Amino acid sequence: MRGRVSIIGLGPGNSAQRTPQATQVLAQVTDLVGYGPYVQRVDAPEHVVRHSSDNREELDRARHALDMAQAGRHVGVVSGGDAGVFGMASAIFEAIQNGPAAWRSLDIEVIPGVSAVLAAAARLGAPLGGDFCIISLSDNLKPWPVVLQRLQLAAQAGFVIALYNPRSKARPWQLGEALAHLRHYAPATAPVAFARAIGRADESVKISTVAEADAEWADMSTLVLIGCAASHVIERPDGQEPWIYTARTVAAP
Repeated sequence: MRGRVSIIGLGPGNSAQRTPQATQVLAQVTDLVGYGPYVQRVDAPEHVVRHSSDNREELDRARHALDMAQAGRHVGVVSGGDAGVFGMASAIFEAIQNGPAAWRSLDIEVIPGVSAVLAAAARLGAPLGGDFCIISLSDNLKPWPVVLQRLQLAAQAGFVIALYNPRSKARPWQLGEALAHLRHYAPATAPVAFARAIGRADESVKISTVAEADAEWADMSTLVLIGCAASHVIERPDGQEPWIYTARTVAAP
């Protein structure tokens, strides 16, 4: 029996934002592998075996999934958002590159999902209307000076910047340092949005500026979106939440 690994993006958390393809494939798997909260998010039949693990065990998780697929199982490896954006897809292929040759004969498919940055952008208006980039503030897999350098270059280039993994109990200081660093390179009045748990019952949005943004407004469920000189806030009447959009046109330097 030929095994299969389906690497599935679950979307930002609201089942309405999960793609029909992801739902279809989830109904076919024999096993679910992933970070505990993501595995528990899936409403699967009783015969599906769940294999939950800690958030920092991506390569071990990937190898386990590949071993089960080699034994003929159809393994669903799940990630929040899109599995290819700071998710399990890269861990699976890294394991394949450095693992047994037999893994290269397995059927591997990546099922796209709605990434958190897309859900947040849709909630805010159109902040990704121009060029943008996504940077993870986690320094688990890259040195912190590299993070700061990338933030600087992105701000100097005029990109809208989406920050993943902005703040956790183990890393409470990094977002504050990142915002302080960006104040040297990004326009002080550029909008900054703290989009938390978008699509879920406890979602919240707070809009500020580069000059006034406070790291205390974020946790690991928050996506921080930092605008550029071409980003604008459209105020609305009667206390309605404003829109943020980034102009499509960029002036010549």
